[in-house]
Amino acid sequence: MNFKVPRGTQDILPTETWKWQQAEKIINEVCDVYRYKEIRTPIFEQTELFQRLVGETTDVVQKEMYTFMDKGDRSMTLRPEGTAAVVRSFVENKMFGYPDQPVKLFYTGPMFRYERQQAGRYRQFVQFGAEAIGSADPAIDAEVIALALDVYKRVGLTKLKLVINSLGDTECRIAHREALIAHFNPHIEEFCSDCQSRLKKNPLRILDCKVDSGNPLIASAPSLADYLNEASAQYFADVKGYLDDAGLAYEVDANLVRGLDYYNHTAFEIMSTSEGFGAITTLCGGGRYNGLAEEIGGPSAPGIGFAMSIERLLLAMAAEGKSFEGEPTLDVYIVTLGETARRPGFKLLGALRAAGIRSDMDYMDRKMKAQMKSADRLNARTVVLIGEDEVAEGVALLKNMADGVQVKVPVTELVQKLKETLIG
Repeated sequence: MNFKVPRGTQDILPTETWKWQQAEKIINEVCDVYRYKEIRTPIFEQTELFQRLVGETTDVVQKEMYTFMDKGDRSMTLRPEGTAAVVRSFVENKMFGYPDQPVKLFYTGPMFRYERQQAGRYRQFVQFGAEAIGSADPAIDAEVIALALDVYKRVGLTKLKLVINSLGDTECRIAHREALIAHFNPHIEEFCSDCQSRLKKNPLRILDCKVDSGNPLIASAPSLADYLNEASAQYFADVKGYLDDAGLAYEVDANLVRGLDYYNHTAFEIMSTSEGFGAITTLCGGGRYNGLAEEIGGPSAPGIGFAMSIERLLLAMAAEGKSFEGEPTLDVYIVTLGETARRPGFKLLGALRAAGIRSDMDYMDRKMKAQMKSADRLNARTVVLIGEDEVAEGVALLKNMADGVQVKVPVTELVQKLKETLIG
C-alpha cells in the first residue's frame, strides 16, 4: 500500500523542526519572565467536558470534534482547544487552594479539529496558550494580552493589530440575546440551517457565522456595546486604561464575539497586517471566562486566557521576511581513512560529545572526498582527519573549514583544543 500522511495533518521534517524549537524556546522564555508555569494535560478528555465548557451550539462542538468510544464504552474526544482541559485540571487538582493567586499556567501541544484545511490551518495543529485563573482584576486582562504580544514581538513580528471588545456580564448578554432574537427572527429563513437552530439557543453565534457573514442583517444587528451595564462598561474602561498604561495600541470592534461560548467581558484577537499573509488574518484569540470553573463543580475562579497557532506564527514570520538565527551548525566532523582509524575515530567522537561538542562521523564507509563533502553539507566548523599514519603517531589533523588552515594536534590534547576553539 502507498501510505500517506492523513489529510489535514503534516510531517514536520528536520529541516523545519529547528524553527519550531526556536519558537517554543522563546515562548518558554517569555512565560518565565511573566511567571507563567507550564501545565501538560491529556490529549483526550471526556466529551462532555467540551460540550459543557466550549458550548453545544459552537461549530467546534457541532462539527469539528474528533470523538470516539473507548473500550469502556465512554465517549472521549481529542482536545479541540486547551482552556477546557486546563480549567478541569485547575478544579480537579484544587489549584484554587494555592496560596498564590491567580494561578498562571501555559501549555504547548497538539489540538484536533475536523475542518477544511487552509493555509496554516490543519486538523492536527499546535497551540500555545496561557491562562490566568483566580482573579477578576482588569489588570490581569492587560497582562495576558501583553504576554501574547510579547511572544510575537520576540520572534520579530511588527505588523500586528490588537482588536478588543467587551461581551459584558450575564445580565448584559441576556438583554442583548433578546434583542438579537427580535432582530433576526422575522428574516431567519434567509440564513443557513445552523443559524436557524442557533436563533433560540444562542443567537450570538449568528454574528460569527462563516456562511452568512455577508448578510446585511448581521451588519445591522444590535451591538452588545449598547447593552453593557454600568459595571461591565467600567470593567472594559479599566482594561483599556491598563492597555494604555502598558503602551499597547488597540482597536475596539463591537462585532468581535469569538467562536466559543465561555467568553464574557474582555474578548480580543491579534491579527497580522502583513501584505500577502492571507485572507484569514487572525493569529491569536482569547478572552475572559468567568464562571467556567463553577460550570464543572469548582468554586468561583474567574479566568482569562488566549491560544495561538504555532503554524500561523511561522507563516506570519515568513510573510514579514523574518527568520530565526541559522540552523545549528555542526562543530566537528570526523573523517577516518582506513579501517585502522575507524575505532580511534569512534572513540574520539564519544569524547567530543561528552565535552558538549556537536560532533558526527561517517557511517557509510565512504572515501575521503565523499566524507569531506558530507562535512561541508552539514556546515561543519572543523574537520578532524585521522588516518593510519595519524593513529601510529598519536595525532589528528584539524582543518578549519572557514579558512582551510590545517594543524596537527596530539590526540591527548585534541578535546581540550577543540573546546577552547569552538566553545571558548
